[in-house]
Amino acid sequence: MSSLQYYVGASLDGYIATPDDDLAWLLQFDGFEGGKESYDAFIEGVGCIVMGGETYRWLLEHEPGNWPYPTTPCWVFTHHEGTVPKDADITFAHGDVRTFVGDLKADADGRNVWVVGGGNLAAQFADAGLLDELIVSVIPLILGDGKPLLPLRKPTQPLELVSSAALGRGVVELRYRLNP
Repeated sequence: MSSLQYYVGASLDGYIATPDDDLAWLLQFDGFEGGKESYDAFIEGVGCIVMGGETYRWLLEHEPGNWPYPTTPCWVFTHHEGTVPKDADITFAHGDVRTFVGDLKADADGRNVWVVGGGNLAAQFADAGLLDELIVSVIPLILGDGKPLLPLRKPTQPLELVSSAALGRGVVELRYRLNP
């Protein structure tokens, strides 16, 4: 059965990007001990990827000609359809996320759906009661401002901690179940 998972890196003060969508603070942690192994184990269970338009445009800008998910169906929630990289399986969508959950799970083909980002899109799934897991790598630095991890309309019920792991360079990975 497919789960909707929000797998993300966030600063200690709960931001996933600077106000101007800069990720240099996060990218400086690429290759830390345990990070690649965690990502590889996670991505092995992913059958479909969901992202917002800003995340999609960021990937196109920073990975030109090299779409990072060539074998995985990707859904982009945006009001502005864009170009599609060669050999990428991209579906553009807009509207209430509840309308698309069946299609996302069908594309996942029994594997999980990764809600890549941003936080606003993940919050739409969470607010609708559809986000099953939050897997956050807490990066040991403070941004002070930026794009919030999960800008919900209201507080959640207490989350169930499934696991925690100290990774390299002071990064801590926390895995929570949202709808225990």
